[in-house]
Amino acid sequence: MKTLLQVDGLKVHFPIKRGVLGRTVGYVYAVDDVSFTLRQGETLGLVGESGCGKTTTGLGVLRLIPTTSGRILYNGQDITRLKAQELRRLRREMQIVFQDPYSSLNPRMTVNQILADPLDTFGLYRGRERSERIAFLLEKVGLSPEHGRRYPHEFSGGQRQRIGIARALALDPKIVIGDEPVSALDVSIQAQIINLLLDLQREFGLSYILIAHDLAVVEYICDRVAVMYLGKIVEMGTYEQIYNDPKHPYTEALLSAVPVPNPKATRHRILLQGDVPSPIHPPAGCHFHPRCPKRLDICDKERPPLKTLAGDHQVRCFLHS
Repeated sequence: MKTLLQVDGLKVHFPIKRGVLGRTVGYVYAVDDVSFTLRQGETLGLVGESGCGKTTTGLGVLRLIPTTSGRILYNGQDITRLKAQELRRLRREMQIVFQDPYSSLNPRMTVNQILADPLDTFGLYRGRERSERIAFLLEKVGLSPEHGRRYPHEFSGGQRQRIGIARALALDPKIVIGDEPVSALDVSIQAQIINLLLDLQREFGLSYILIAHDLAVVEYICDRVAVMYLGKIVEMGTYEQIYNDPKHPYTEALLSAVPVPNPKATRHRILLQGDVPSPIHPPAGCHFHPRCPKRLDICDKERPPLKTLAGDHQVRCFLHS
């Protein structure tokens, strides 16, 4: 498959400013040297605990926040240093579905106005064509054209997320980033939205980056999975490699917490000690070593590289050096 997106050494560091003059006294290392690729028609999952840098990575890829260093290649073009006007032309190619389907929709606008807004911004579709386009988008996400006259507060959470998906599809994007798109929904509604995303992917050839903490959802929808911890990818591979043969102790701990839909099944729960360290002062050596049940003497002194194992399976751990 064609590589649509390539991220090399992405870093997003937020300055900490103090005093009347706003001196920079430190940095929040939100994303620290993240690299991955996204192929056409593929779904890549970004998973990890809250605060690990998943959402910041997605926003950085979309250039919605400034990046500190690294390259973001879209169709071979480096978009990291593009000016605003050049970047605006690429906005049609990459869209996002936000976590909260209510706060991401303007409560003062009808659904028709919400879906027409991106079309007006890029001068697409006029008059009757625009009405037909909006009706087409609503039908594709399981709503009817009559819903276009309503306001967001008149819909359920699942319906509002369908509207958010329709808005993301309005400009015929190639890449859609889902920032925990089902975490705010009931379990039964989550399944409907996930199946909708899969249907749309097959129909329009979309590539997804799915940001999530629910590993059961990720296993169902993703082709490859990248596990993040404190701003770094610690393991990456196909979902079969990650779920059936995890190599990093952090991945093993995450998977041990996934509920098993069998009351008779037993699973050894791995309980990590301590809290996630501060991204302002990350630990020396391996970032995970203060909580790692398998740490070695070298782990607190050197940072492990991301090593490639069999196939595309990669892990950042001295246990596999």
